[in-house]
Amino acid sequence: MVKYLILLMIGIGFQAFSNLTQPAQAQTSTLEELQTAIDKAVAEAGMANAWWTINVKTVDTELPWYQKDVGRSFIPASNTKLYTTAAALDLLGPDFKYETSLWADGPVENGRLKGNLIVKGSGDPVIGGRFNDGDITKTFREWAEKLKSLGITTIEGGLIGDDNAFDDQALGYGWQWDDLDFWYAAETSALSFNDNCVDFQLIAQLENMPAEIRWEPMMTTFVQVSNRSLTVAGGNIDEAYARIPNTNSFILGSKVPVGRTDSESLTVTNPTKYFVHVLREVFLREGIAVLGDSYDVDDLDTPLVYGDGHLFSYFSPPLSDIIRVLNKNSQNLYAEQVLKTLAAEQPVSGFPKGSGAMGIARARKMFAEAGVDTLHLQLVDGSGLARQNLVTSDMTLNLLLYMAKHPNPEVASSFLDSLPIGGVDGTLSGRMKETAAAGNVRAKTGTVGNASALSGYVTTSNGTRLAFSIMANHFTESSMGPHRVQDQVVEILANHRQ
Repeated sequence: MVKYLILLMIGIGFQAFSNLTQPAQAQTSTLEELQTAIDKAVAEAGMANAWWTINVKTVDTELPWYQKDVGRSFIPASNTKLYTTAAALDLLGPDFKYETSLWADGPVENGRLKGNLIVKGSGDPVIGGRFNDGDITKTFREWAEKLKSLGITTIEGGLIGDDNAFDDQALGYGWQWDDLDFWYAAETSALSFNDNCVDFQLIAQLENMPAEIRWEPMMTTFVQVSNRSLTVAGGNIDEAYARIPNTNSFILGSKVPVGRTDSESLTVTNPTKYFVHVLREVFLREGIAVLGDSYDVDDLDTPLVYGDGHLFSYFSPPLSDIIRVLNKNSQNLYAEQVLKTLAAEQPVSGFPKGSGAMGIARARKMFAEAGVDTLHLQLVDGSGLARQNLVTSDMTLNLLLYMAKHPNPEVASSFLDSLPIGGVDGTLSGRMKETAAAGNVRAKTGTVGNASALSGYVTTSNGTRLAFSIMANHFTESSMGPHRVQDQVVEILANHRQ
């Protein structure tokens, strides 16, 4: 399917084609044997046009065990998230929480707020169902109950979303236009809800009839849907989606076999207005009358003035929990939000307020402390979806070694715990099963067109802990080839006894 092939090209380390049975790797007992085994794995992959870099060092002594082109720049894909999350944990701390606050800009009299309700965001990426057992609007319903407990049952004005903690550059630098409809390229905003996506279901009906289309949250009127789908007799789902550029009008044209359902999360534009639009819909359902409309702060003619109208605040789960989802699932939106949070919380002069560029500038200071060659490091987004990101395996190794021995043990453990575990969870759940690396390796995947990466930690059979980075660029095969080599190299490391 077209959409399935597209997923292979995004920066999320998608592994659906990588659950391949590999021959067991023989145990090596000297560095010479180990190096020969790795050379053989790369040579036998038959990817003559690919560029490879492989870098392996011991964590405790930082002794190089294997190094190939460690100073050459590569597109890291979602290995970029290692840099983003390391900087966030180091600079903000694992216990950092986002605050979303609700304000009244008028008095409350006899149950009526005589003014607008303002929702002020700080960049929380997880409001929605992910931390609420899939209940997308639970947080909004709780806010409705909180308002009623404060005696507010009518809002005479509207709902205003204040997203000024971040800049208004909603998309990452260098992102490709044909990614922008899909969940992995969602727009950023200091007010984000449901991953800034609408979740569609196309449910097959009788053959040659359109599928029934449903969507969450709550069949919201924020989106307009054109149903061009078709129920077909059999075969695979043939997915076809489009969002008209710069609108929230969707054209859904999938062909869905009888008895099947096609599900897809598609992005919205203007997440801030999406947030307050759905919030208003929830309030109305929960018995709070909202007489005005919903607005993005940028729609206002005059700036907001905050007085003493603070009603209450909502706090996110700790950053360590957010980053665990970010790295294990390779969630691009979370990475971009976290990067801009660095800018919002620890500004750097000379950059747009709350921008990704400012976040990178702030992070570079931490990278330098970690021994990363920042002179040649090029990062342009937080997730790795951009192909303009360039790193060397030496940079990534230095970052991994620094985080493994971070002076704050909670930072070190939070970083390690966020990484997918081979054969167990996240983007490595289907890889390296029933090998010495299963349940052992913790590493970040990365896949974007013609680039693949795997970097992290693995322990040898006699207990030596290693950091490694394996990247391939410029190959023209599918990502199965690089994944196979990466898995073989990690298995060789895990089997090694010296």
